[in-house]
Amino acid sequence: MTYKLLAVTAVAIMTFGTAQAQENRNNVGCGLGSVAFEGQSGTAQQSLAVTTNGTSSNQTFAITSGTSGCTKDGVVDPPAQTAAFTDANLTTLARDAARGEGESLASLAELMGIEEQHKLVFFQTTQQNFSTIFASENVTANDVLVAWYRVMAEDKVLSQYVGV
Repeated sequence: MTYKLLAVTAVAIMTFGTAQAQENRNNVGCGLGSVAFEGQSGTAQQSLAVTTNGTSSNQTFAITSGTSGCTKDGVVDPPAQTAAFTDANLTTLARDAARGEGESLASLAELMGIEEQHKLVFFQTTQQNFSTIFASENVTANDVLVAWYRVMAEDKVLSQYVGV
């Protein structure tokens, strides 16, 4: 089991290392917000850019037309997307994880690639291990995902999703 824990930790470090290495990349998507806040950095600017992208309702057009910082051949990077989602929804995820259900928890399961027939196990395991996954009030998204993957690695059903 020690080898499995080491493998999970290595995967988590690689996942978040990749996300950190791509820090200079536009991680808020494309659209009007990305154009308006281009070149700016910081949590507030990223939050404003992603909010503008989401509320301006032009992102789909930008993707299909290749405008506003979008490309038609863009690729979604699941580990980075999972890390970004967890970071942006940490409070909501904590609430849903404590209940073992909820929209943000279901969304995270999708991002992690959890198949439909295993989602109930994911929800129950998450609820049962809430205090391990959200170990403190000041936990970071990185800490949460590393703990989540460790918990999943210990489960015979969910271990298949670790490192996907």
